[in-house]
Amino acid sequence: MTAALALARSARVPGPDLPYRPVAPHRRDRGLPVPAALDPLLRNSVAGGRFRPVPSAGALHPVAVRLLAGPGAGLPAGQYAYEPGTHRLHPLRPPSAPMARGAFAVLEIAPERTVSHYRHRAWPLTLLDTGHTVAALVAAGAGAYCLDLAAGAVPPPPGRRTDGIPLAVVRLTPDGELGRWPAAIADEETAAPHPDIAGARGILRLLAASGDRHGTWYTARRSAHPDTLRARRSAEPAALATGRPPTREQLLRVLTAARAAAPDGPEWWLAVGGSHPALLTGARGRAGAGSGLRTEAVGPVLDTLAHWAAGQGWIARTGAVLLAVGCPSTAGPARIRRDHLLAGYGIGHAQLAATALGLPARPVGSWQNADLGAALRAPAGRRWIVHGLALTAPQGP
Repeated sequence: MTAALALARSARVPGPDLPYRPVAPHRRDRGLPVPAALDPLLRNSVAGGRFRPVPSAGALHPVAVRLLAGPGAGLPAGQYAYEPGTHRLHPLRPPSAPMARGAFAVLEIAPERTVSHYRHRAWPLTLLDTGHTVAALVAAGAGAYCLDLAAGAVPPPPGRRTDGIPLAVVRLTPDGELGRWPAAIADEETAAPHPDIAGARGILRLLAASGDRHGTWYTARRSAHPDTLRARRSAEPAALATGRPPTREQLLRVLTAARAAAPDGPEWWLAVGGSHPALLTGARGRAGAGSGLRTEAVGPVLDTLAHWAAGQGWIARTGAVLLAVGCPSTAGPARIRRDHLLAGYGIGHAQLAATALGLPARPVGSWQNADLGAALRAPAGRRWIVHGLALTAPQGP
């Protein structure tokens, strides 16, 4: 894991794109409509083709949704594959035992698409994408989520080969109990067609196995307004390269949204451009709530970020970048999984906060040699940039 993390963070340029083999099986059945109780939740979070409400690195969307439906889900009990392009559910063979109550979304990674483009940099991006997907489901109305459940504690899909590697589970209904679902034995998966894909799958399986048998379940925060969910879009780099930072009040609200969503995750910093470039953190009040912004360093911080951000030079001209910082070089699988999932989860909520404020924003996932701690003359290898959200003030009249 240490070597894989170092390689993903290195300046080594990925090779040419690999031929992409679609992971999802060709479905002959038309599927079932999503029940009314779950329709707006899935439609406002994961539905669509290449462009969906939830952001993804390169719009490649490696996260698949498998639905576990028991009594109260509005569906015949069983497991279903969710098809985002058609917004329909495809049954995965009837259950062999009574199913637990409620509906759960198992978020599984099939990394082939992301690896085909990003190669050795891909597997951390799939973790960030998973965190974004959890945030999207929560913002659309899901009841609870778990990011550290061991893969063996998640019911596998019945009677078919499994390509997906489960990394998060979201409870879609107000109640339900995952632990009483009947287990099933899935067929073994076939070998990956390319060493980079095999390597990514091996890393992700190790991360999935690092979880707890029971997991830690968090009650979801208040959902976002449907208008905000529908309005969220990742702004194009040209629209962000205005050089105009949002106001300090707006920046604090975006940072607070990330920190409140993921208090157990990475640290949250702000790099601000404009006439007074600086690196900021959020000051905390007596109760731990955000009470303001504190300057940690001054200077052309966005120029440094542009150098670290895999050739995305436009970052030097944006208004500000929210940064998720953590995941030391020597982190073990559980820490790597947690920091990346919570970075994606926090940035997902921060982007929704920016959307509600009318601020153009775009997640930035690839960071190379981005040791922020070492750049601030602290010990090296402890504070790496894991994820980011570029922001700018909206264009005036």
